[in-house]
Amino acid sequence: KVIDNSLIVGYRFSKGWAPCQKVFFAARFSKPFSGFQTFCSDTKGKESKGVFSKGVFSFDEKSGNQIIVKVATSSASIDGALKTLNADVNGFDFNKVSAKADAAWNHELSKFSVETPDKDQKTIFYTALYHSFIAPSTYSDIQGEYKGYNNTTKKAVGYTKYTILSLWDTFRALNPLLTISNPLMVNDLVKSMLDQYEETGLLPVWELTGNETNCMIGYHAIPVITDAILKGIGDFDRETAYKAMIASSMSDQRGLKYYREIGYIPADKETESASKVLEYCYDDYCIAQVAKFLGKENDYQTYMKRSQNYRNQFDTSVGFMRGRNSDGSWVTPFDPAYSKHETGVFTEGNAWQWTWFVPHDILGLANLMGGKEKMISKLDQLFLESSVIKGENSSPDISGLIGQYAHGNEPVHHVIYMFNALGAPWKTQEKADMVMKTLYTSKPDGLCGNDDCGQMSAWYAFNAMGLYPANAVSGRYELGSPRFTKTEIKLANGKVFRIMAPGVSKTNIYIQ
Repeated sequence: KVIDNSLIVGYRFSKGWAPCQKVFFAARFSKPFSGFQTFCSDTKGKESKGVFSKGVFSFDEKSGNQIIVKVATSSASIDGALKTLNADVNGFDFNKVSAKADAAWNHELSKFSVETPDKDQKTIFYTALYHSFIAPSTYSDIQGEYKGYNNTTKKAVGYTKYTILSLWDTFRALNPLLTISNPLMVNDLVKSMLDQYEETGLLPVWELTGNETNCMIGYHAIPVITDAILKGIGDFDRETAYKAMIASSMSDQRGLKYYREIGYIPADKETESASKVLEYCYDDYCIAQVAKFLGKENDYQTYMKRSQNYRNQFDTSVGFMRGRNSDGSWVTPFDPAYSKHETGVFTEGNAWQWTWFVPHDILGLANLMGGKEKMISKLDQLFLESSVIKGENSSPDISGLIGQYAHGNEPVHHVIYMFNALGAPWKTQEKADMVMKTLYTSKPDGLCGNDDCGQMSAWYAFNAMGLYPANAVSGRYELGSPRFTKTEIKLANGKVFRIMAPGVSKTNIYIQ
C-alpha cells in the first residue's frame, strides 16, 4: 500500500518450513518517487495484493543515481513496523547506520581477546564468533509485540522475544557459549521458550517465527534451560520451567510413549528410533539434575533411571548402538557404516557416529564396551575407518569425515573429549588440533558442514580457546589444545578469565 510518494507499507504471508510465516513491513525512500506500477492479481488504486506481488517505483533523473531505502519489519503488525521506522534517528545517513552496526558487533566480539602471531588463526576465530552470534534473532518489535504460536498477537514485557531456535544443533556448544558471552540474552531465550510452553503446552523443538517446525529429534530446550538454572542465570520462574520440562518429557510425540513404557523405541514403529532414544536419555539426565537442584528426590531418581535407557540400544555382540524391533530383536542386516536418511534407525548418521552419544555417562558406555581400554581402541578406530558411507539413500548431512568421525554434523561434536574421561587426554588434544587444522580455514569453503545457526562455529570458538563443554549442562569445561598464547574473556560481572599457553605452536600442541 502506497501511503505517500516516499512511504510504502505491506506484508508477506508465506508457508514453507514454518507453516505460518508473517512479516509486516514499512519502507521509506530517501527521495520521492514520481510513479509506481504493480504486477498483482488484485490492484485497487494505491493498494495491491496477490501471490508473487511485484511493484516498480520510478524516480526522475534529477533524483540522482543513488536512492536509499530503509525498511522496518514486525511479525505482529504494520503499525509495529511503522513505529520502528519512525523511531529511527539516523535519517538516511548510511555511514552512521553502518558505524552503529560495526560498534555493536565489535562490542560482542571484543568480549574475547586473543594473542597469536598467526593472523590467519585470528581470522578463523573471529569469523567463528561472528557466525556464532547471528542467531537466535530478535522477534519482538519496538512495541514488544510478535506473532504468537496460535497466530495471535503477543507482547513480551520486560524482555526480548527471540526466534530461530535450532536447538538440536545449538544446545551442544552455542548455547553454553552464550552463557559466557551474553547471560542477559540467555534469560530472554529461556523466557521465549517458556512462551511456547504457555501457548502450546510444550517446549520448543525447532522454533521458527512463531511456529513449531518439529524438525529434528529430542527435546533440547531442556539442556539450555538446565544450564541456565544450574549456572544461576536469569530471573525466569524455575518451577514453571521445571513443569515445562516434565510436560515435554511426558508427551507422546516421536516415540516417547514406547520409550517410557518399554525403555526403547521399536524400529518397526518409529523412524530414527535409536537416535531418538539416545537423545531422550541425555535430556532426561538434564531433567534429573534440575530435579536434584530443586530438591525433588523422587523425580531425580525417576529421570536418572530413564537416562540409562541408552543401554537398551547397545548390542554387545557387535559393540555398537543399533535399532531393535517390537519383539526385542535387533534390526538386520547390520553394518555400522550404513546410513538411511530420515527413514532409517539413525538421524543424519550411522552407528559409527551415533554409538558415542552418551555424554552424561561415558564410563557407563565404557563398561558396555568392555572397559576403558577397549573403548579407547574403538575411538581410535573411529578415526581410522574408511570414510565410505554405505547405503543408496545415505544422509547428505554426513560430512567433514576423518575416518567415520563426521565433524560436519553435530552428533559427534563431543566425541574427542571422551578420551579425557578415559584417561588418555593427549588423544583429545591430538584430535582437537587435527580437527581445527584440517576442517576450519579462512577460505570461502572454510566450514566442513552446515553451520547450523552457529553450532559448527561455536565448537571452533571453544576449542580454539582450549575448552569444550562436552556435557553441555555439567558446568565442566574439558581441556583441549588451545590455539593462542593468551586468551581473555570479559565476563558480564566485570571479571576477566585468562587462558595462558605461552609455549603453544603448530607443533607444540600438548598440555603437560
